[in-house]
Amino acid sequence: MTDADLAALLGPVRAGNAFEETVERLLTVIKLGLVAEGNRFPPERELARLLGVSRLTLREAIRALQQAGYVESRRGRFGGTFVTYTRPAPDPREVRRIALEDSGKLTDALTFRLVVETGAAEVLAAQVRDGTDGELSRATLLARLDDLNNATPGDYRRLDTLFHLCIAELTGSSLLAAACTDARMRLNDLLNAIPVLQHNIHHTAEQHTAIAVAILAGDAERARVAVAEHLDGTAALLRGFLATPVQPRLRMPAAATEPAARPRRARRA
Repeated sequence: MTDADLAALLGPVRAGNAFEETVERLLTVIKLGLVAEGNRFPPERELARLLGVSRLTLREAIRALQQAGYVESRRGRFGGTFVTYTRPAPDPREVRRIALEDSGKLTDALTFRLVVETGAAEVLAAQVRDGTDGELSRATLLARLDDLNNATPGDYRRLDTLFHLCIAELTGSSLLAAACTDARMRLNDLLNAIPVLQHNIHHTAEQHTAIAVAILAGDAERARVAVAEHLDGTAALLRGFLATPVQPRLRMPAAATEPAARPRRARRA
């Protein structure tokens, strides 16, 4: 993740709540794996410029994240701010708990992601068709695809995030890149809490390849459809893990459910 990538994804912080928003932006970068565990953020001066905050505000935000266990600061020639955050192990029960708190938010987040990511793919494919995409678009997209298709299960979610956000970045629209980042962040806890299935990795590798091929062919409609089909699969996987099993109702034997026959009265002589 380069400084340019971070600039496109995060954008400047608003002045009103500079400290709080700086913490939020840095947490977004960490939780999405844009700066992986053990890797270093850009130097303080450069990071402050990217976020549009003072170095004092940035230091306070980093100090808060360090106290919370997300980063650590090291001194010396090879020092800096390093990510120490480790993603929790998948727990389907936690996914269900998060989703059941407000099921409407899940549907809203899935819809938001579908709209912005299909739009980004469509725009980038149109730029390729018209020859207005950047010089490095093809190489960058193929590099992200190659990294993802060779990912281990432990690093899959992070590289999947980088591939999807790369499409928005390459459009050159910082607003679209920020929207796609926001959409991913809204689903991040849920995606991280479900297991990475090997069969699903193989299947999505075909879908990711289809997305990249359509974009690089300049076919905007095919790119939009390929992303939509892929995101439908992700949504189905989420809903499957979120579904609460329904206990079948036991049916009582007929003899036990029917009312007992009334005894006949004896006839009078």
